[in-house]
Amino acid sequence: MDFWVWWLVAAGGFSIALVLTAMPELGMLAAGAVAGALAAGFTDSVAVQVVVFAVVSTALIAVVRPIARRSRVQPPALRSGPDALMGKSAVVLERVDARNGRIKLAGEVWSARALGEGDSYEPGSQVSVVEIDGATAVVM
Repeated sequence: MDFWVWWLVAAGGFSIALVLTAMPELGMLAAGAVAGALAAGFTDSVAVQVVVFAVVSTALIAVVRPIARRSRVQPPALRSGPDALMGKSAVVLERVDARNGRIKLAGEVWSARALGEGDSYEPGSQVSVVEIDGATAVVM
């Protein structure tokens, strides 16, 4: 049997292991094995095929892993849901104190409470949303 077939069998084995373990490095090894199969199509030298496999696999791991690690650590660029409302300005509709109140936030009426125990805000004043606690906006 030709060597390119064995390289494709190895790529399939790495791919199956990737699916079972969810280790992305195995996918990069599978891509290296495909590169080894391509090299086998051009040359009969097993040493050249192994070098191509090693170079492609190492290059993919060296390039892709830092990018994946960086994207895992960084927060998403687009905030959505309650996270998107934090830091927004709102208008007080009903007096807001430490227990209750109403504000208009992003075109909707929200229940709200003040961040500090002694803080209160009168209707018409501008407040800033500090956090969303359930269905209540915490403002200051």
